[in-house]
Amino acid sequence: MEDISKYKRKILVTGGAGFIGSALADRLIQDKENYVVVVDNLSTGHAGKLPEAADNYHFIKSDVNDKDEMVEIMLAFRFDYVFHYAAVVGVKRTQEHPVKVLRDIHGIDNILSISKNIGVKRVFFASSSEVYGEPVEIPQNVHTTPLNSRLPYAIVKNLGEAYLRSYQKEYGLEFTIFRFFNTYGPKQSRDFVISKFITMALDNQDITIYGDGSQTRTFCYVDDNIEACVKIAYDDLLVNDVVNIGQSNETTIKELAETIIQLTKSKSKLVFLPPLQDGDMKRRCPDNSMMREIIKRPLLSLEDGINKILKEGLFELNND
Repeated sequence: MEDISKYKRKILVTGGAGFIGSALADRLIQDKENYVVVVDNLSTGHAGKLPEAADNYHFIKSDVNDKDEMVEIMLAFRFDYVFHYAAVVGVKRTQEHPVKVLRDIHGIDNILSISKNIGVKRVFFASSSEVYGEPVEIPQNVHTTPLNSRLPYAIVKNLGEAYLRSYQKEYGLEFTIFRFFNTYGPKQSRDFVISKFITMALDNQDITIYGDGSQTRTFCYVDDNIEACVKIAYDDLLVNDVVNIGQSNETTIKELAETIIQLTKSKSKLVFLPPLQDGDMKRRCPDNSMMREIIKRPLLSLEDGINKILKEGLFELNND
């Protein structure tokens, strides 16, 4: 293996062939003081999303749930920082394979137990707005809003947060928890609502909506997500704390579909299906005041973000 001791930061990104993980890895590689290793088993990620070859970047196909493999990798590179983004994702996939989702607990335990043994300085964990469940207050605040979801995906994220706090308390391993709200942009798979709707609209297919479409979400463009997370890491912000990462402007799913039809000049019609049994919360909206304070500029609007995707023609890597 090449000598990587000259690099200021040795960084592991798990799940780096996924949508947000690959965008994060791309940004970290741009800083030539970083040496970035991406680990992904390519089960829900895609090789086409991986960063282009660079002197300060290395990809390893591996599963974070395999402790022996992760011990070898993490001992070989002696990482300073870990971004643990690997997970089974997508509403349909996580509902159809709940046992597979629960196995992600092994990956969390592996990453933290090895990190504390090799002297990792901080672990950054991709949690989710799903941990809040049905909203009991809006906006949803990291310190005051109860976490009440019973879905396996949300339970695993909540348990991951508990693991981080426990490892910090017992072993001094520092962490930051990112609770991601809906994030969209290039390279996102069709499991997610904006990619799915845009794909349907471009093909003039009917756009299917679960329920009456009155459920609201907020949509954060991926560049805003990445800028906030990287700045938190570089500036040593929110150590041993939690932050919501997301846009705060609520949009109904029906309004989202109508906006996409308008922006794509599509002939698609809206078709309403029975509501999902689980996981389709009526509202989701973060208190994102800390994120806005960190990036110190307005977040990209939904229309501008969709237009950015359409203008740049960045859907060729979109995969089911």
